[in-house]
Amino acid sequence: MSSTTVTPERSGFSVSEYIVCLNGIVWREALRFLHQRERFVSALVRPLVWLFIFAAGFRQVLGISIIPPYETYILYEVYIAPGLMAMIQLFNGMQSSLSMVYDREMGNMRTLLVSPLPRGYLLFCKLLAGTAVSLLQVYAFLLIAWFWDITPPTLGYLTVLPALVLSGLMLGALGMLISASIKQLENFAGVMNFVIFPMFFASSALYPLWRVQEGSPMLYYVCQCNPFTHAVELIRFALYGKMNWVSLAVVGGCTVVFMIGAILAYDPSRGLVRRGPGGGEA
Repeated sequence: MSSTTVTPERSGFSVSEYIVCLNGIVWREALRFLHQRERFVSALVRPLVWLFIFAAGFRQVLGISIIPPYETYILYEVYIAPGLMAMIQLFNGMQSSLSMVYDREMGNMRTLLVSPLPRGYLLFCKLLAGTAVSLLQVYAFLLIAWFWDITPPTLGYLTVLPALVLSGLMLGALGMLISASIKQLENFAGVMNFVIFPMFFASSALYPLWRVQEGSPMLYYVCQCNPFTHAVELIRFALYGKMNWVSLAVVGGCTVVFMIGAILAYDPSRGLVRRGPGGGEA
């Protein structure tokens, strides 16, 4: 009698396979970033315009008193530097979401999402890749700002890294959640204008909240409820080797909520991305 060998079915994936998937997605995002040099330049132009032009004009009008985490009076451009760092991550998160909308229309994202790996893990890898790109942009901005006499403590360049990672994940997850509801590339710019500018201007990126409270108590509470405000404050404190625990809790909680929302939204069985007649995702 001949004996037949039965190979057991595999359940799940090995750690090495997850790592290969992560490397592939991050490498693809890195190559796209390298081939789109104008993306890198545009990411720096926006904050540098605020730093070199607007800050020079507002320096005398918006002098900053001694507020945490600062221990002395500071110039206006020193105050807005953390907000401009967060601005880079905000625009990068939305631009990464734009690429997801484009990939979904062109078929690349559809191919990725129907792979046997867990969908949540694939989206998380995409999120990590976008955050890594934003870190390169932020540190390039810090290098240029150093020549503009914006010099935080040397250790601050290291202590701010975890805050940048967490805020980048939160803003990227928010963009990913929004991209799930956008079916056409042409609609993306209009939707982003209703997200980026209100989040940026209704925050502590450009002015301390006590000044906002003096002018409009209602706007002050809006700024307090804005997750971007807490991302800015988390970066601001971390840049000077300090911790804002409230901002850490808000940014961490929003990251989890936005990521879960994005995973559910990209689930064809229950989310915002529905299956088309051909079995693919519409």
